[in-house]
Amino acid sequence: MLQPPPIVLSFSANDPSGGAGLQADMLTIASLGCHPLSVMTAITVQDTAGVDEVMPLDSEWVVDQARAVLEDMPVHAFKIGLLGSVEIIAAIAEVISDYPHIPLVMDPILTSGRGDELANEEMIDAMRDLLLPQVTILTPNSLEARHLAQLDSDGNESRLDLNVCAHRLLDMGCGYVLITGTHENTAKVTNTLFDVDGIVRSDQWERLEHTYHGSGCTLASAIAASLANGLSISESVLEAQDYTWHTLQAGFRPGMGQYIPNRLFWVKDIADSEDENVNTVVEKPEN
Repeated sequence: MLQPPPIVLSFSANDPSGGAGLQADMLTIASLGCHPLSVMTAITVQDTAGVDEVMPLDSEWVVDQARAVLEDMPVHAFKIGLLGSVEIIAAIAEVISDYPHIPLVMDPILTSGRGDELANEEMIDAMRDLLLPQVTILTPNSLEARHLAQLDSDGNESRLDLNVCAHRLLDMGCGYVLITGTHENTAKVTNTLFDVDGIVRSDQWERLEHTYHGSGCTLASAIAASLANGLSISESVLEAQDYTWHTLQAGFRPGMGQYIPNRLFWVKDIADSEDENVNTVVEKPEN
Protein backbone atom coordinates (compact mmCIF):
# COMPACT_ATOMS: atom_id res chain seq x y z
CA MET A 1 0.00 0.00 0.00
CA LEU A 2 1.36 3.41 -0.97
CA GLN A 3 2.14 5.84 1.83
CA PRO A 4 -0.37 8.74 1.69
CA PRO A 5 1.03 12.25 1.20
CA PRO A 6 1.21 14.70 4.11
CA ILE A 7 -2.11 16.40 4.83
CA VAL A 8 -2.68 20.15 5.26
CA LEU A 9 -5.99 21.56 6.52
CA SER A 10 -6.92 25.09 5.45
CA PHE A 11 -9.52 27.29 7.14
CA SER A 12 -10.55 30.04 4.72
CA ALA A 13 -13.30 31.51 2.53
CA ASN A 14 -14.12 30.51 -1.02
CA ASP A 15 -13.06 32.71 -3.92
CA PRO A 16 -15.10 32.28 -7.11
CA SER A 17 -12.23 33.73 -9.17
CA GLY A 18 -9.82 31.01 -8.04
CA GLY A 19 -7.21 33.63 -7.27
CA ALA A 20 -7.22 33.55 -3.47
CA GLY A 21 -8.96 31.83 -0.57
CA LEU A 22 -9.56 28.10 -0.41
CA GLN A 23 -9.02 27.66 -4.14
CA ALA A 24 -5.55 29.19 -3.91
CA ASP A 25 -4.74 27.11 -0.85
CA MET A 26 -5.84 23.85 -2.46
CA LEU A 27 -3.80 24.44 -5.62
CA THR A 28 -0.71 25.43 -3.68
CA ILE A 29 -0.86 22.59 -1.18
CA ALA A 30 -1.41 19.99 -3.91
CA SER A 31 1.29 21.52 -6.10
CA LEU A 32 3.80 20.98 -3.27
CA GLY A 33 2.96 17.33 -2.87
CA CYS A 34 0.47 17.40 0.00
CA HIS A 35 -3.19 16.44 0.24
CA PRO A 36 -5.38 19.51 0.93
CA LEU A 37 -8.36 19.56 3.27
CA SER A 38 -10.68 22.56 3.18
CA VAL A 39 -12.85 24.05 5.92
CA MET A 40 -14.91 26.91 4.51
CA THR A 41 -15.36 29.90 6.81
CA ALA A 42 -17.29 32.23 4.51
CA ILE A 43 -18.76 32.65 1.06
CA THR A 44 -17.52 35.66 -0.86
CA VAL A 45 -18.61 37.61 -3.90
CA GLN A 46 -15.36 38.69 -5.51
CA ASP A 47 -13.38 38.81 -8.71
CA THR A 48 -9.78 39.60 -9.58
CA ALA A 49 -10.34 43.28 -8.77
CA GLY A 50 -11.70 43.05 -5.22
CA VAL A 51 -14.20 41.67 -2.72
CA ASP A 52 -17.80 42.92 -2.91
CA GLU A 53 -19.48 40.83 -0.20
CA VAL A 54 -18.59 38.34 2.54
CA MET A 55 -21.15 36.02 4.13
CA PRO A 56 -19.64 34.23 7.16
CA LEU A 57 -20.89 30.70 7.79
CA ASP A 58 -22.43 29.70 11.10
CA SER A 59 -19.55 28.93 13.47
CA GLU A 60 -21.02 25.50 14.27
CA TRP A 61 -20.78 24.58 10.58
CA VAL A 62 -17.11 25.55 10.64
CA VAL A 63 -16.49 23.39 13.71
CA ASP A 64 -18.41 20.44 12.26
CA GLN A 65 -16.43 20.58 9.01
CA ALA A 66 -13.13 20.60 10.89
CA ARG A 67 -14.05 17.90 13.42
CA ALA A 68 -15.27 15.58 10.66
CA VAL A 69 -11.95 15.51 8.80
CA LEU A 70 -9.74 15.74 11.90
CA GLU A 71 -11.37 12.63 13.34
CA ASP A 72 -10.90 10.81 10.03
CA MET A 73 -7.39 11.73 8.85
CA PRO A 74 -4.01 12.70 10.39
CA VAL A 75 -3.27 16.36 9.69
CA HIS A 76 0.34 17.52 9.45
CA ALA A 77 -0.19 21.30 9.29
CA PHE A 78 -2.93 23.92 9.64
CA LYS A 79 -3.28 27.06 7.53
CA ILE A 80 -5.65 29.92 8.41
CA GLY A 81 -6.80 32.62 6.01
CA LEU A 82 -9.94 34.78 5.84
CA LEU A 83 -12.12 34.13 8.89
CA GLY A 84 -15.36 36.11 8.58
CA SER A 85 -16.53 36.72 12.16
CA VAL A 86 -15.54 36.81 15.82
CA GLU A 87 -17.60 33.68 16.40
CA ILE A 88 -15.65 31.79 13.73
CA ILE A 89 -12.34 32.98 15.20
CA ALA A 90 -13.38 31.67 18.61
CA ALA A 91 -14.59 28.38 17.13
CA ILE A 92 -11.36 27.74 15.21
CA ALA A 93 -9.27 28.69 18.24
CA GLU A 94 -11.10 26.06 20.26
CA VAL A 95 -10.65 23.39 17.59
CA ILE A 96 -6.93 23.91 17.07
CA SER A 97 -6.28 24.07 20.82
CA ASP A 98 -6.94 20.31 20.81
CA TYR A 99 -4.00 19.82 18.41
CA PRO A 100 -1.08 21.82 19.88
CA HIS A 101 1.46 19.50 18.20
CA ILE A 102 0.32 20.46 14.69
CA PRO A 103 2.10 23.54 13.24
CA LEU A 104 -0.23 26.44 12.47
CA VAL A 105 0.46 28.99 9.72
CA MET A 106 -1.73 32.09 9.77
CA ASP A 107 -2.15 34.65 7.00
CA PRO A 108 -3.91 37.52 8.82
CA ILE A 109 -6.14 38.80 6.03
CA LEU A 110 -7.42 42.26 7.01
CA THR A 111 -8.21 43.79 3.61
CA SER A 112 -8.40 42.78 -0.03
CA GLY A 113 -5.81 43.94 -2.54
CA ARG A 114 -8.22 46.75 -3.48
CA GLY A 115 -8.52 47.79 0.16
CA ASP A 116 -11.91 46.27 0.98
CA GLU A 117 -12.19 45.70 4.75
CA LEU A 118 -12.28 41.99 5.58
CA ALA A 119 -11.73 42.16 9.34
CA ASN A 120 -13.12 44.79 11.75
CA GLU A 121 -11.42 45.84 14.97
CA GLU A 122 -13.44 43.40 17.05
CA MET A 123 -12.23 40.56 14.85
CA ILE A 124 -8.65 41.81 15.03
CA ASP A 125 -8.83 41.86 18.83
CA ALA A 126 -10.14 38.28 18.76
CA MET A 127 -7.26 37.24 16.49
CA ARG A 128 -4.76 38.76 18.91
CA ASP A 129 -6.32 37.17 21.99
CA LEU A 130 -7.40 33.75 20.71
CA LEU A 131 -5.34 32.78 17.67
CA LEU A 132 -1.95 34.47 17.84
CA PRO A 133 -0.96 32.62 21.06
CA GLN A 134 -1.43 29.35 19.12
CA VAL A 135 0.27 30.40 15.86
CA THR A 136 3.52 28.74 14.86
CA ILE A 137 4.27 31.30 12.15
CA LEU A 138 2.35 34.46 11.24
CA THR A 139 2.78 35.84 7.69
CA PRO A 140 1.55 39.47 7.56
CA ASN A 141 2.51 41.95 4.91
CA SER A 142 3.96 45.18 6.28
CA LEU A 143 0.57 46.93 6.36
CA GLU A 144 -1.03 44.04 8.28
CA ALA A 145 1.91 43.82 10.66
CA ARG A 146 1.61 47.50 11.57
CA HIS A 147 -2.15 47.24 12.06
CA LEU A 148 -1.97 44.11 14.21
CA ALA A 149 0.87 45.50 16.32
CA GLN A 150 -0.54 49.00 16.77
CA LEU A 151 -1.14 50.27 20.30
CA ASP A 152 -3.53 53.09 21.20
CA SER A 153 -0.52 55.21 22.18
CA ASP A 154 1.21 54.87 18.80
CA GLY A 155 -0.76 57.43 16.82
CA ASN A 156 -0.02 56.98 13.11
CA GLU A 157 0.49 53.23 12.58
CA SER A 158 2.24 53.73 9.23
CA ARG A 159 5.31 55.02 11.10
CA LEU A 160 5.79 51.87 13.15
CA ASP A 161 9.17 50.20 12.62
CA LEU A 162 8.70 46.66 11.32
CA ASN A 163 11.18 45.27 13.86
CA VAL A 164 9.01 46.72 16.61
CA CYS A 165 5.92 45.24 14.99
CA ALA A 166 7.51 41.81 14.81
CA HIS A 167 8.48 41.78 18.47
CA ARG A 168 5.06 42.97 19.58
CA LEU A 169 3.45 40.17 17.59
CA LEU A 170 5.88 37.66 19.08
CA ASP A 171 4.98 38.97 22.53
CA MET A 172 1.35 38.13 21.72
CA GLY A 173 2.37 34.49 21.50
CA CYS A 174 3.45 33.74 17.91
CA GLY A 175 6.40 31.42 17.54
CA TYR A 176 7.68 33.18 14.41
CA VAL A 177 6.65 36.20 12.33
CA LEU A 178 7.45 36.53 8.62
CA ILE A 179 6.83 40.12 7.49
CA THR A 180 6.69 40.51 3.73
CA GLY A 181 7.80 43.72 2.06
CA THR A 182 5.78 43.97 -1.13
CA HIS A 183 4.08 47.17 0.10
CA GLU A 184 7.34 48.86 1.12
CA ASN A 185 9.03 51.46 -1.09
CA THR A 186 12.16 49.42 -1.84
CA ALA A 187 13.92 48.38 -5.05
CA LYS A 188 13.67 44.72 -4.11
CA VAL A 189 11.09 42.95 -1.97
CA THR A 190 12.58 42.06 1.41
CA ASN A 191 10.88 39.40 3.52
CA THR A 192 12.14 39.02 7.09
CA LEU A 193 11.59 36.13 9.49
CA PHE A 194 11.72 36.92 13.21
CA ASP A 195 11.69 34.90 16.40
CA VAL A 196 12.07 36.05 20.02
CA ASP A 197 15.85 36.37 19.57
CA GLY A 198 15.60 38.66 16.55
CA ILE A 199 16.03 38.14 12.80
CA VAL A 200 16.23 34.50 11.75
CA ARG A 201 16.64 35.20 8.05
CA SER A 202 16.07 38.03 5.58
CA ASP A 203 15.56 37.32 1.88
CA GLN A 204 15.42 39.69 -1.08
CA TRP A 205 13.48 39.05 -4.26
CA GLU A 206 13.22 40.84 -7.57
CA ARG A 207 10.18 43.12 -7.57
CA LEU A 208 7.82 42.08 -10.34
CA GLU A 209 5.87 44.62 -12.37
CA HIS A 210 2.29 43.48 -11.71
CA THR A 211 0.01 43.25 -8.68
CA TYR A 212 -1.33 39.84 -7.74
CA HIS A 213 -4.55 38.41 -6.34
CA GLY A 214 -3.74 35.64 -3.87
CA SER A 215 0.00 36.00 -3.36
CA GLY A 216 -0.32 36.01 0.45
CA CYS A 217 -2.53 32.90 0.39
CA THR A 218 0.03 31.19 -1.81
CA LEU A 219 2.96 32.01 0.48
CA ALA A 220 1.23 30.92 3.70
CA SER A 221 -0.08 27.71 2.14
CA ALA A 222 3.36 26.93 0.71
CA ILE A 223 4.90 27.33 4.18
CA ALA A 224 2.26 24.99 5.64
CA ALA A 225 2.91 22.41 2.91
CA SER A 226 6.67 22.63 3.42
CA LEU A 227 6.27 22.13 7.16
CA ALA A 228 4.00 19.15 6.49
CA ASN A 229 6.74 17.77 4.24
CA GLY A 230 9.13 17.81 7.20
CA LEU A 231 11.20 20.95 6.58
CA SER A 232 12.25 23.25 9.41
CA ILE A 233 10.71 26.71 9.85
CA SER A 234 13.64 28.47 8.16
CA GLU A 235 13.79 25.93 5.33
CA SER A 236 10.02 26.11 4.85
CA VAL A 237 10.08 29.90 4.65
CA LEU A 238 12.82 29.88 2.00
CA GLU A 239 11.19 27.08 0.00
CA ALA A 240 7.79 28.81 0.12
CA GLN A 241 9.22 32.18 -0.93
CA ASP A 242 11.00 30.62 -3.90
CA TYR A 243 7.86 28.74 -4.95
CA THR A 244 5.66 31.84 -4.55
CA TRP A 245 8.03 34.10 -6.49
CA HIS A 246 7.99 31.66 -9.41
CA THR A 247 4.17 31.47 -9.32
CA LEU A 248 4.11 35.26 -9.59
CA GLN A 249 6.71 35.39 -12.33
CA ALA A 250 4.55 32.96 -14.31
CA GLY A 251 1.33 34.73 -13.31
CA PHE A 252 -1.49 35.45 -15.73
CA ARG A 253 -4.32 37.99 -16.02
CA PRO A 254 -7.55 36.12 -16.80
CA GLY A 255 -9.89 39.00 -16.01
CA MET A 256 -9.96 42.77 -15.76
CA GLY A 257 -8.29 43.04 -12.34
CA GLN A 258 -5.05 41.75 -10.87
CA TYR A 259 -2.82 38.96 -12.08
CA ILE A 260 -3.23 35.49 -10.55
CA PRO A 261 -0.23 33.39 -9.45
CA ASN A 262 0.32 30.33 -11.60
CA ARG A 263 0.62 27.67 -8.89
CA LEU A 264 1.23 24.97 -11.49
CA PHE A 265 4.00 26.83 -13.35
CA TRP A 266 6.26 23.80 -13.05
CA VAL A 267 3.92 21.62 -15.12
CA LYS A 268 4.69 23.64 -18.25
CA ASP A 269 8.41 23.57 -17.40
CA ILE A 270 8.30 19.76 -17.24
CA ALA A 271 6.29 19.53 -20.46
CA ASP A 272 8.74 21.85 -22.26
CA SER A 273 11.68 19.83 -20.95
CA GLU A 274 10.12 16.57 -22.12
CA ASP A 275 9.50 18.05 -25.55
CA GLU A 276 13.16 19.05 -25.79
CA ASN A 277 14.28 15.55 -24.80
CA VAL A 278 12.13 13.68 -27.30
CA ASN A 279 14.37 11.68 -29.60
CA THR A 280 13.68 12.05 -33.27
CA VAL A 281 13.31 8.65 -34.97
CA VAL A 282 14.72 8.53 -38.48
CA GLU A 283 13.28 5.68 -40.49
CA LYS A 284 15.65 3.72 -42.69
CA PRO A 285 14.69 4.26 -46.31
CA GLU A 286 13.40 1.24 -48.16
CA ASN A 287 15.63 -0.25 -50.83
